Amino acid sequence: MNGGVVDRERVRTANRLVVKVGSSSLTTPQGMIDGDRVDALVDVLAAQRNAGRQIVLVSSGAIAAGLGPLGLTARPRDLATQQAAASVGQGVLVARYTSSFARYGLRVGQVLLTADDMMRRSHHRNAQRALAKLLDLGIVPVVNENDTVATDEIRFGDNDRLAALVAHLIHADALILLSDVDALYDGDPRRPGARRIPEVRGPEDLVGVELGKSGRVGTGGMITKVQAARIATGAGVPVVLTAAAYAAQALSGADVGTYFHPQGKHPGTRLLWLAHATTGRGRLWLDAGAVEAIVTHRKSLLPAGVTAVEGDFSAGDPVDLCGPHGETVARGLVNYDAAEIPELLGRSTRELAATLGPEYERELVHRDDIVILEPLTGA
Repeated sequence: MNGGVVDRERVRTANRLVVKVGSSSLTTPQGMIDGDRVDALVDVLAAQRNAGRQIVLVSSGAIAAGLGPLGLTARPRDLATQQAAASVGQGVLVARYTSSFARYGLRVGQVLLTADDMMRRSHHRNAQRALAKLLDLGIVPVVNENDTVATDEIRFGDNDRLAALVAHLIHADALILLSDVDALYDGDPRRPGARRIPEVRGPEDLVGVELGKSGRVGTGGMITKVQAARIATGAGVPVVLTAAAYAAQALSGADVGTYFHPQGKHPGTRLLWLAHATTGRGRLWLDAGAVEAIVTHRKSLLPAGVTAVEGDFSAGDPVDLCGPHGETVARGLVNYDAAEIPELLGRSTRELAATLGPEYERELVHRDDIVILEPLTGA
């Protein structure tokens, strides 16, 4: 295979790009910001920006940058200390980007997002408008998850997924994922015989591929990058995964890293957010018939097909829809509070309307509010 050189023309000619860089590409092993590595990345991005391309930089590194100043030797496990590190490190990180881009007469604008911002339509529209205006003004937006206020329930958990969602949000022409690994390999690249995968056209190309775990200073491993690529390509955005050292070549359309071909139609924003920017606040267990109705026939979920309910959620919250064996098959926005559902289980909507009133003659989850979740091949 030639790595999709012809198709990479879409990257070379892309006008609006999202570039994501991971913690390990910006910091020293001790967790401090490496100024030389930041400057090397900015050298590449500034050249692209001054050539007329619009760049949105999604940058990890806030928590990692806070480790040194706080006297920590490893990424903290508890959320509160992570938030403290992010609070200290975010200022260090943005100050470094500000001074580095200033060498080229460019200004940066900090944009902090949480998954909750993406779940709420008004919030994500505001984020969309803000990013568009920054780009129109010639600013380089530097996006990161707002770790200081994010909770476990509303966290992206990794900036790879955030970058893919931002690419969709701003209608980017391409997404570049930069890390400390130069490409996706068919096995651990540290082992002899591992081969680079130059292009991925679909899930079948990932069958049997080993996807690594998280690094020491970040939260993402190769699995999060493949998931991010699937999100972006599913929204029609081509993706290049490579090392930060090859950023210039990747942006020029050269055959480096792994190129993920865009797939299918551009999905609705609402369903993309539901699938990838939300976490189920509870679970509805379905019988086999309900699973088939939802997954195969794209029907609404009715109370008759639900066998159990878990969690404390309110009407309008996202909930996971699980099959008889506990596998999550879909996610949807539920029409009832958790406390209302037990007395509805296994009953037809006609029966519920007759005994409880006409307002109960409605779906648990409407088909327009359901997105089917597919397992990640090769994980």
